[in-house]
Amino acid sequence: MDTSGFTKIAVTTFSVLLLAGCVSQKDTMIKQGYPLSYAEGFDDGCHSGRQAGGSVFDQFKKDVRRFEGEKQYAQGWSDGFRQCESEQEAIERQTRMTLEQQRLSEARKSNELEQQYHLEREAVKGVDTSNFKYLK
Repeated sequence: MDTSGFTKIAVTTFSVLLLAGCVSQKDTMIKQGYPLSYAEGFDDGCHSGRQAGGSVFDQFKKDVRRFEGEKQYAQGWSDGFRQCESEQEAIERQTRMTLEQQRLSEARKSNELEQQYHLEREAVKGVDTSNFKYLK
């Protein structure tokens, strides 16, 4: 893998980690005025949604008792699940696209080298190259 492909992957990974951030989603939502129950549900749903969307760093998280008994927790969980699942799927899709672009770029370079080798062989076809051995 060349450095440009590695850079793309590193930037994508760093961006994902940066988006995860240091401040929790729940704390941010509470500061924005969301009810605690909704924010806790959203946070739990978000972890679950990321896991469902393909994240290996998140786990399914749902307080079933609260989900069944607290309307705000249930709504927050559902909203968080949908939003974070979609975001995680977009990240996964972007990562797959970046890797595929890198694979295609490497295949293109390999084909170009093969074509160049073939052209060079064709160019010297019929030419006496026996004296080239003395150039070493």
